[in-house]
Amino acid sequence: MDKATIPSDFFVIKALEDGVNVIGLTRGNDTRFHHSEKLDKGEIMIAQFTEHTSAVKVRGKALIQTSHGEIENDEV
Repeated sequence: MDKATIPSDFFVIKALEDGVNVIGLTRGNDTRFHHSEKLDKGEIMIAQFTEHTSAVKVRGKALIQTSHGEIENDEV
């Protein structure tokens, strides 16, 4: 994939509880986990999609802000 075609918008994840997991998933034929972070309540992570990261999985109660809007994961 050409770097010019990869969206580089930033997105923000704010942990609303301790132990929120943020997991990066790879691009390509095989989607795999390639990076993970654990956030505690109040911690904020600013991230972006790259040539290696095609998706992000958030597990736990968090507020996610993107250029497309805001969503709160209400998982308890």
